[in-house]
Amino acid sequence: MNVRCASVWPMLCLLFLSKDGQADISTKNCKLYGGDGTPSVIEQNLLAKLEPLTKFNFTTQENENEKFTYRFRVCGQAGNITNGGLVQLDEKQQETVVGRYNSTQVIGGSDWIMLIYNEGDKYDHHCDKESRKAIVMISCNRKTVQSDFTVIVEERNRPHDCFYLFELDSNAACPAEVHQLSAGSILLIVFSSCLILYIIGGFLYQRLVVGAKGMEQFPNYSFWQDLGNLTADGCDFICRSRTQNAPPTYRGVASEPLGGEEVEERDDHLLPM
Repeated sequence: MNVRCASVWPMLCLLFLSKDGQADISTKNCKLYGGDGTPSVIEQNLLAKLEPLTKFNFTTQENENEKFTYRFRVCGQAGNITNGGLVQLDEKQQETVVGRYNSTQVIGGSDWIMLIYNEGDKYDHHCDKESRKAIVMISCNRKTVQSDFTVIVEERNRPHDCFYLFELDSNAACPAEVHQLSAGSILLIVFSSCLILYIIGGFLYQRLVVGAKGMEQFPNYSFWQDLGNLTADGCDFICRSRTQNAPPTYRGVASEPLGGEEVEERDDHLLPM
């Protein structure tokens, strides 16, 4: 029994570690570049907004000749090199760190967040052999948590401040939606509340105080009944198409005789001669 337990624990540990450390990935792993590494309140809020993206692995290829592949994680290790938040793989799958998440900058606006990884591997010949830098522009898109991760440009034809620019759309970069009621909605709610209070309060008063039964329990029943009749009369007055005293006719023949006296019918021709 003890032998079986001893063999189970290593298997559980391997199963936990085989998930690429996803349980440990958080925006708290990002260390700010420069200073003492302590993020400001604004930077903390920006990093917290990117927390939903920490569970994704992003991969893209160069559009020009597709000889390089790029892998990216938000505040997590994207490849096999420690702290490599964004790495470049060549055709032989050799990794080059473009930027490290333990040297992070984060800048944000109303609908965008720019995540910058510094202290990548140094250039061999370009940019005065300075360290590589990765800039990931995350734009607001409320329709998706994460869209296609694309490489925009590698700027290395300058003596200093070279960088790799990438683009990503996500609703994590969107501002919080503020739902406000319109004036019409507020008036409708107030009117509906008053109407419900009127009906319930009037019903209880008529039943418990007045002692009404049946339809008379409805508050102001006689008033609403008269109002319905008046409304029907008004509709009839507006919509009717004939005058009130005109006699009904059928095919242009009046229902009353034209003369005022009754015409006497003679039957003398029926008598025998």
